[in-house]
Amino acid sequence: MSVADDAVEARAQGWRTLAALHARIEDRLNRELERAHELSVSEYTVLDVLARQDGFHLRMNQLANAVVLSQSATTRLVARLEERGLLSRYLCQDDRRGIYTEVTPSGQKLLSAARPTHDETLAAALAEAEQVPELAPLVSALATLTFAAK
Repeated sequence: MSVADDAVEARAQGWRTLAALHARIEDRLNRELERAHELSVSEYTVLDVLARQDGFHLRMNQLANAVVLSQSATTRLVARLEERGLLSRYLCQDDRRGIYTEVTPSGQKLLSAARPTHDETLAAALAEAEQVPELAPLVSALATLTFAAK
């Protein structure tokens, strides 16, 4: 195998390892958030992203980018959360083509209740993953990134 082939394989293995860590954590978060709060990870993420914004709202295209979903998937997700009374949508005053999505008081209440479940589950999933030799370096790298962001 050539040096170039080794580099390609190393990147592919790194990607598979990252995907495995992501899938493991997302599965655990999904199970716990659904069990305790009837929320999926995607629903939680939408509420969390919006709640961290000034005014608790974003344009739909900004929200889609923030939660890394397609525009259509974001629209369907927001519609489901809106039906549950957790989000509302309204037209932008300065650009009638733009639609804002906003967390309602009910959504803020549910997010406040779900946040400890999310944070504790994430910490437990990372601690568990750290015990898997293939995943431990990624968990360590995440801890470094988190620390640097503080």
